[in-house]
Amino acid sequence: MSAATAQAHPAMDARGWDEAAYRRGILRGRDLSCRTLFRAVFFDHSDEPDPDVLLAAASSDGSLASFSLSSCISSATATPSQPDAAALVDPVCIVQAHRGPAYDVRFYPDPQQPLLFSCGDDGRIRGWRWHEMQSCLVPLSLQGDHLEPALDLVNPQHEGPWGARSPIPENNAIAINKQEGSIFAAAGDACAYCWDVESGKCKMTFKGHTDYLHSIAVREANRQVVTGSEDGTARIWDCRGGKCTQVIHPVKNKAFKSSWVSCVAIDASESWLACGTSSGVSVWSLLSNECVFNLDCHAPVQDLLFDKNQILAVGAEPVLSRFTINGTVLSQIKCAPQSAFSVSIHSSGIAAVAGYGGLVDVISELGSHLCTFGSRGLDK
Repeated sequence: MSAATAQAHPAMDARGWDEAAYRRGILRGRDLSCRTLFRAVFFDHSDEPDPDVLLAAASSDGSLASFSLSSCISSATATPSQPDAAALVDPVCIVQAHRGPAYDVRFYPDPQQPLLFSCGDDGRIRGWRWHEMQSCLVPLSLQGDHLEPALDLVNPQHEGPWGARSPIPENNAIAINKQEGSIFAAAGDACAYCWDVESGKCKMTFKGHTDYLHSIAVREANRQVVTGSEDGTARIWDCRGGKCTQVIHPVKNKAFKSSWVSCVAIDASESWLACGTSSGVSVWSLLSNECVFNLDCHAPVQDLLFDKNQILAVGAEPVLSRFTINGTVLSQIKCAPQSAFSVSIHSSGIAAVAGYGGLVDVISELGSHLCTFGSRGLDK
């Protein structure tokens, strides 16, 4: 190509071609397309009169990121030429929280110093100072290892013959009991662990499941926890002695050779238990220990929660479903992630659905889509 042609058509000039940058861009695009956000939660513990809505998300690349919802909405509206494409936004702060995927993230509400707890495939539970993440002045390109966790807990290893130790089991889910100052973990060794936040020591181990745990929820008033497992059962445990007080079998569809309990949730009155399973949703009365309804769904349910006297559920299809406590389907809203792993709700009624593709779909109380965004993530 002559110099004159290169000046006339600068886009065709290959002399400045950066093959390494091109390769990095391709790999980054592939990483973004297959990334999964396993959990996105709202920070809903502020006393300010009209604070910005903040979220935290746990990603399959092991990162933990915080977002400003107003910034996400601005980024989405700034690209009107691609209305169906998710906006790629910069997080307020991002840290490399775990080696391997980060599976869950929960807030520990403390008025002086709220903590953000994360867990992952490396068997660790880490507590991060939320105010440090929100006031971070480090440029985004230099973030990742710039913050140290305030608390770092590691699951115990089991000892076998001749002193051999098992691998550290992963943590698939965590739950918070602020009243007792405890954090509970659902682990991959079929056990649940109770940790003391103040001392960082393991207070109790719950043993009884025959396969790894998917989820865990706290019933504070009764000092109980509920676990859901790959073995197809949910179990209720007494936190005072670590004993199992009830075994629940939510999966009733015998057509499924493999059945599991992927998620559990307890309502605000602590009277109702909802279980998401490989075949649908099962709701139980914790007062009478009876099943209220079993509802078959088109795909496995991967997360659910109570919204007053209703249930929100998401799973391996791009749909956010809302049910009554009696199993009547009230609405089904199409959402961006083709497989949704998490649903969270803000006190204002806004819901956030996160899942495959590294996407978060923010849906208003009326069912309209406020924005859909993906995180830029760590540039490795």
